Amino acid sequence: MDLKLLDKLTQAFGPSGYEQEIRQVIRQEVTPLADEVWVDPLGSLVAHRKGTGKKLVLAAHMDEIGVMVTHVDEKGFLRFTRMGGVRPLNCIGGRVRFANGTLGVIHVERREDTSKPPTLTHLYIDVGATGREDAPAGVGDPAAFVRSLERQGNRIISKTLDDRVGCYVLIELLRQLTASPYDLYFLFSVQEEITLSGARTSAFKIDPDLALAVDVTFTGDTPKALPMAVELGKGPAVKVQDARMIAHPLIREMLIAAAQQAGVPYQLEILRGGTTDASAMQLVRAGIPSGCLSIPCRYVHSPSEMVDVADVENAVKLLLAACTTEPI
Repeated sequence: MDLKLLDKLTQAFGPSGYEQEIRQVIRQEVTPLADEVWVDPLGSLVAHRKGTGKKLVLAAHMDEIGVMVTHVDEKGFLRFTRMGGVRPLNCIGGRVRFANGTLGVIHVERREDTSKPPTLTHLYIDVGATGREDAPAGVGDPAAFVRSLERQGNRIISKTLDDRVGCYVLIELLRQLTASPYDLYFLFSVQEEITLSGARTSAFKIDPDLALAVDVTFTGDTPKALPMAVELGKGPAVKVQDARMIAHPLIREMLIAAAQQAGVPYQLEILRGGTTDASAMQLVRAGIPSGCLSIPCRYVHSPSEMVDVADVENAVKLLLAACTTEPI
C-alpha cells in the first residue's frame, strides 16, 4: 500500500466548497494516467480513460468536513458553525487549520449545567489572538481538522479518510488498469459532505450508463455499536441500501461477481443513516443505475478515522476485476 500517497491525500486542505488544494494534489497524480482531465464549473475533477463501451462513472468525493467562523469576539476567540457532519464531542481539544496556515484549538466554555453534552454554541476556537483586530482568521473563513496519518499494524488512523481513502482507491485503480471494455470516468467530486452537488452536476454532464461511488461506511464491531453486519478487515462492503438510496441490483450484482472473480472477501452493507454520491447520481436525467462500494471505517467524521489495509487493497482488486470484465 502506498502510504506516502494516502498521507498526501489525507493531509491536503479541502473542506466542502474549498477543495482547491486537494484537487491540485489529485490532478498531479491522475493527469499522467488519463486520456483527458478537466474540472467542472463547481470544481469537481474528472479523469477520463477513453473506451468504446458503456460509460461508467466511478466517484469519490474530495471534500472533507470542517468548520466556518461565524463571529470573532473582542478577545479574539472565534465562534463557528459546522461544514458537514461535525459532532461537538469530537471537536473538544482538537486542532483546526485555516487556508492561510493558521492553527486553532477548539475548546468548550465553562457551563453551569454539565448534565447534557455541549453543543456547537458552547465551543470556540483559540488562534492565540489577543483581540479581534489581530485575529488571523475572520467571519466566513473555513478550517479543516488537523491530525496526522499513522499506521498501526494492519490499521490506518487519520483524519479525512472519509473520503480520501476512496480517492486513493480510484488513483490506485487508474495506476493498475491497462485496458477496459468500459468508457471510464474517474470523478473526484466536491461538496459531498453538504449537498452532493458535485457528483450530481458532473454526472449530468457525462450522462453515464452506470455509476458507482467509492466511499466509507460505518462498522458494527466496536463496543455497544449499533448492530451492523460490517466489520474492519472482513473486506470492502457492497451497498444494498442507505438512508437515501437502494443500490441498483445491476451494480450490486456486478460488484459481488467481481469480488468472487478476484477472490477477495466482501460484505453486504445496509446503512441506516447517511448516504453517498450514488444517491445523487442515480437521479440525474432519466435515472442512472447506481451503487456504492464502501470501505469499512471506524469513527467516521472524527479527527481519527480508522480503516484496515486489507480492506483498502481488496477494494482496488475488486474494482479492477469489475472494470476489466465485459459490461453487464
